[in-house]
Amino acid sequence: MANIQTLDPDASPLAYYGGELRRQREAQGLTQPQLGTIIFCTGSLVGQIETTKKIPTRDFSERVDAALGTDGTFSRLVGLVLRSQLPTWFQPYADMEAKAAYISTYQAQVVYGLLQTEEYARALLAPGMPDDPDRLVAARMERQRILERERPPLAWAILDEAVLYRTIGGPAVMRAQLQKLLDYSAHRWMRIQVLPFEAGEHASLDGSFTGMRFDDDPDIVYTEDLISGHMTANPETVREASLRYAHLQAAALSVGESAARISRVMEERYADQH
Repeated sequence: MANIQTLDPDASPLAYYGGELRRQREAQGLTQPQLGTIIFCTGSLVGQIETTKKIPTRDFSERVDAALGTDGTFSRLVGLVLRSQLPTWFQPYADMEAKAAYISTYQAQVVYGLLQTEEYARALLAPGMPDDPDRLVAARMERQRILERERPPLAWAILDEAVLYRTIGGPAVMRAQLQKLLDYSAHRWMRIQVLPFEAGEHASLDGSFTGMRFDDDPDIVYTEDLISGHMTANPETVREASLRYAHLQAAALSVGESAARISRVMEERYADQH
């Protein structure tokens, strides 16, 4: 039976998406099962998305646009919907990340979010979101689309070697994750360096941080603590972060040596058992 729950489309981007999906579907005289048949899913899924019980995917949105002839409406809306699933405190950072012309990040514990595989992200996020990690995973995968733009930001990631050894999700997940890092070794806009164990003490033993530069806005430094994140454009903080990052780059392996180190760890620690 079709779900006819009443929604306030102004309540959230997800509610607006669901309300618009219902409006467009009904305007064409289609039931939820009929639309589901056209776009190769169940009528129940259509109903759950219309009533905000499920988060739409980009693939779902593209198929709806094709089926209803909505000229990319849902493909555009889904980005806003997925962005809204991020934690409230993180959304300002994601907005700035999407605008950045240059991103430089040092990660001491885990792979940088824009470089994570879906399986790695799911394993990483699940302990903190045991009820519904799908929303955060989908939002994180949506963030990565900035690297696929015609003109993406120039991005530089320094990963502590410990990141390569910290097993997130099991050996198969880690092998795929390290392979994704290697795939970026030939990427024009992304550079990855490994800060090796042999570097010893270094310029950011305090932890991870990310710097962002913009075409029309002041530079920003972003850090996280246990439960939230912090952005600042304070010139002294930005200057100190830039200096620390320069020291990290100097202590890290070269891009080529980093790829070799990632490959070695992948083969020695996460060898394909099959």
